[in-house]
Amino acid sequence: MLSSWSPPPGYDERPVAVLGGGVLGRRIACIWASGGYNVRIREPDQKQHQPCLDYIGDNAAKYPAAEGGKRTGKVSIFQDLADAVQEAWLVIEAVPEKLEIKIDTFAELEAKAPMDAILASNSSSYKTSEMLGKVKEETKARILNTHYYMPPTNMMVELMTDGFTHEAIFPFLVERQREVNTLPFVSRKESTGFIFNRLWAAVKREALTILAEGVSTPEEIDDMWKIMWTSTLREGKGPCRIMDDVGLDTVAFIEQHYIKERNLSPEKTVDFLHSQYLDQGKLGTKSSGGGLYTATQ
Repeated sequence: MLSSWSPPPGYDERPVAVLGGGVLGRRIACIWASGGYNVRIREPDQKQHQPCLDYIGDNAAKYPAAEGGKRTGKVSIFQDLADAVQEAWLVIEAVPEKLEIKIDTFAELEAKAPMDAILASNSSSYKTSEMLGKVKEETKARILNTHYYMPPTNMMVELMTDGFTHEAIFPFLVERQREVNTLPFVSRKESTGFIFNRLWAAVKREALTILAEGVSTPEEIDDMWKIMWTSTLREGKGPCRIMDDVGLDTVAFIEQHYIKERNLSPEKTVDFLHSQYLDQGKLGTKSSGGGLYTATQ
């Protein structure tokens, strides 16, 4: 395992490699090219080469970093992985969401990519730790997940450890992501599902439950969602700020009713609120002790 880590020497003059020239791969390529980095794409299907390059040619200059006046980097596309990753300081896999393919991809990257390259997965379905079966221990420290959403409409990216990633990689990559005008968020630990994916998963499950129970219709759910969240977003509030405004004691009371009715575990909801907040007098914005947010925030 790496005891220390330093940025790849000359990274600002070295290319970023993207494995996969599909819908998301070509958008990831645009992000880095718009920020001035040369990009090398590996796409095994030669029929996809020109459509991929056409998209990048038509759109890279419209991405936020390029609109800020940066020179757009050169983009090249290859069938062979070794050619694509040559001299790369960062390699991002956007290959099909099949675990066996990803495991083999990282084994191949270990053998063919520069030994100082950061190796990243864009997977939204698998934890990166599940992809490490064929790599050496020392390689695990430079592997992580960089999960992009759908740029340029959504420039958010989440960074997550594989359980072994050297901690110094995260602040370095956060700086580079901001350099190319993405909005990076770092997960504090490895998780099945990313921060926003888990939030969306909960909304999705409850919406389906409402429909299954015949409580409402898709049209009503969507109308209420748009009305509620348009006004909430206008005020700049997310779910944690809203819970503080409602009062964490009230949140706990409401959740306790759901727990009883649905026979749920209280461990990560009501018990968590009591042990970390309510028992310390942290009830939200109505209390001097604050809540999920500190009193000064």
